[in-house]
Amino acid sequence: TDDILYTDLSSLSLQEREFVCPSTGKPCSCKSKSESNSNCTSEHGIATVEKIEPVSHSEIDGSTYTDKELIFPPELVLRKSNSLNLSGFGGLKWFRPLRLQHLLELKSKYTDAKFLVGNTEVGIEMRLKRIQYRVLISVTHVPELNVLHVKDDGIEIGAAVRLSDLMQVLRKVVKERAASETSSCMAFIEQLKWFAGTQIKNVASVGGNICTASPISDLNPLWMAAGA
Repeated sequence: TDDILYTDLSSLSLQEREFVCPSTGKPCSCKSKSESNSNCTSEHGIATVEKIEPVSHSEIDGSTYTDKELIFPPELVLRKSNSLNLSGFGGLKWFRPLRLQHLLELKSKYTDAKFLVGNTEVGIEMRLKRIQYRVLISVTHVPELNVLHVKDDGIEIGAAVRLSDLMQVLRKVVKERAASETSSCMAFIEQLKWFAGTQIKNVASVGGNICTASPISDLNPLWMAAGA
């Protein structure tokens, strides 16, 4: 990949023995300090070896490794998506349509096909519960299913919207609207706190959660109470 996509080197003035830190994206000298773990000095004709510990990022800019979050590769964000039709072991078929009409045609042809977004539940069923699905259809790239619009009288939410994206929008609505209008939003935010970890919420979808109806993270009662 092209490193210029990750850091704007034109705005950096690198001095000698400096390089762009892969964690911070800023000039630093941790590379030169970590290349050698010892430093030889001479005093009164006697050579001594001074031990140098590897420099951590916290000693450079005051932050720790836990504060660092790698960005998603820009080249993958800019990459044009294509519809996919893959075949796997045992006759397994996997589709990724880009249009709603194509999705409906696939479902009409393969009536027993399983829809998936983040594969957080279907993957468990196939791997641990040994449930076999012959046809899988990923709906992650269908625009109509990824709609997430805030309106004057409510929020329009597509079935493929990720739970983390939903939480972000709900938090924004709570800050901008009166408390009397956002009680249901607060309830969803509170319930989603108990839904797995951030990695799962980044791929799990609203529609998938409704269909799975897990008793430990079920949003269905909230949808009903909110009049969805």
